[in-house]
Amino acid sequence: MKFIISSSELLKGTVAVAKAIPSKSALPILECFLFVLKDGKLEITASDSELTLKTSIEVETAVQEGRIAVPAKHLMELLKELPDQPLTISVVSDSTFECKWASGNSSLPYFPADDYPEITGTDETATVVNFPAQSLVEGISSTIYATADDEIRPTMNGIYFDFGPESTTLVASDAHKLICYTTKDASTPENIAFILHKKPAAVLRAIIGKDADTVEVSFDAKNAMFRFGNTVVICRQIVGKYPRYRDVIPQNNANTLKVDRAMFLNTVRRVSVCANKASSQIKFTLRENSLEITAQDLGFSIAAYEKLACQYDGENLEIGFKSTFLVEILSNMSCNEVVMKFADNRRAALIVPAEDEAESEKLCGIIMPIMFS
Repeated sequence: MKFIISSSELLKGTVAVAKAIPSKSALPILECFLFVLKDGKLEITASDSELTLKTSIEVETAVQEGRIAVPAKHLMELLKELPDQPLTISVVSDSTFECKWASGNSSLPYFPADDYPEITGTDETATVVNFPAQSLVEGISSTIYATADDEIRPTMNGIYFDFGPESTTLVASDAHKLICYTTKDASTPENIAFILHKKPAAVLRAIIGKDADTVEVSFDAKNAMFRFGNTVVICRQIVGKYPRYRDVIPQNNANTLKVDRAMFLNTVRRVSVCANKASSQIKFTLRENSLEITAQDLGFSIAAYEKLACQYDGENLEIGFKSTFLVEILSNMSCNEVVMKFADNRRAALIVPAEDEAESEKLCGIIMPIMFS
């Protein structure tokens, strides 16, 4: 193998896939990039066996095609120290390759490409959906924080992609809160779904650039693959049945609160400073056009109270929530006003952006109340 490439372009390519390199692996070969030079392009692959990232770069000159696995850490440290200039990479022995630049060179070890695990994508049974890139990023950002860390129920550790003929809904829940993001920008002829683990979801959100237009999403029974620009993301799905999330979305909520989101969020943060550290419990006292939020920790003899302006239509109600969950939901909404809907103080409350309430409820959050003493 021998080729000439821009050092900055090579660094850009390695950075694009480096998130898949494991810090430590039972297979040391996975701590390498797989370089494949073919048809004037260098394909760079990184994988931890669960998540695989691939990208391709045009080389300036391809002298001899080939395949090698190169140590990721050493190569990236070298590239970060080089100014942008042509870089000649060539295999010089059975175990060494050379990086040569205008004023110097470096010799690094490499490993046989045949030792690198075979990477398989999706098969011929895969469903293919074209997903607008920014809608996908927004959907992941709006839901990923609600995923769980549950060894007993691994299906809760990812985002559920629920495709249908009219829309697609991304869902995440840790059993205490549930977030749904619905978009009409992507759909499939039939209802079909898969669960994407939170780790590849976070990587996907980070590497899809603002200049990306469409992401081609394909998935079969085992894997999901996301393709955009010169980048491919391949990951294993979480196997299992996701809970029937639509059944827990509260309906016929007679009590409705409408309030400024930022003011509401800041009030919850202030009052929760005096909440019990174990329970993080705060109490809402709702009256006509009035919301009082209180918290106390009897063990430390501290308490807080604040009243804020709002629109409230419904019965007088007292209901408790875990403040940390409420702060998470409100922090991850970007609207000016939110609407909270309650049936009573024992059933889940629904939170939606006020702007979307009259439409299709593009984004909604569900939070379980907690009983207060």
